[in-house]
Amino acid sequence: MSGNTEEIADLIYSYLETDHNVEVKEIEDIDPASLLEYDCVLLGSYTWNDGDLPYEVEDFYEELEDIELSGIVAAVFGSGDSIYPQFCEAVHLLENQLKASGAYIIVEGLKVEMTPDTEEDLRNCKAFSEAVLGYLSEVKV
Repeated sequence: MSGNTEEIADLIYSYLETDHNVEVKEIEDIDPASLLEYDCVLLGSYTWNDGDLPYEVEDFYEELEDIELSGIVAAVFGSGDSIYPQFCEAVHLLENQLKASGAYIIVEGLKVEMTPDTEEDLRNCKAFSEAVLGYLSEVKV
């Protein structure tokens, strides 16, 4: 809605795209079964209100329950507003659903307060991306 999570995705893309073939898609346009076609999956979502998934992520999340993702490596990132007690809860919800579907989470979820505009946010986005790159280089993907 605000573009905050898209900005995070763009930063992550900029770190990964020089070493890997990276596709960026809107989550509402993804069939969860298509995740099986990728070596690594990074999902991003903002958190709506106090810990809710945004409506455009709900169908994907529910359909994810029916997919077996054993062998898939994944990580999750998102934006949120810390005025809510459930800050960036969408990151946790998606991580837990990926795990329940059999995916292996390769790095702890990245949570950003609103938009990634501080030096700390930029460092965290880079560290998240480097952790993904590190894992991928270890397994030679």
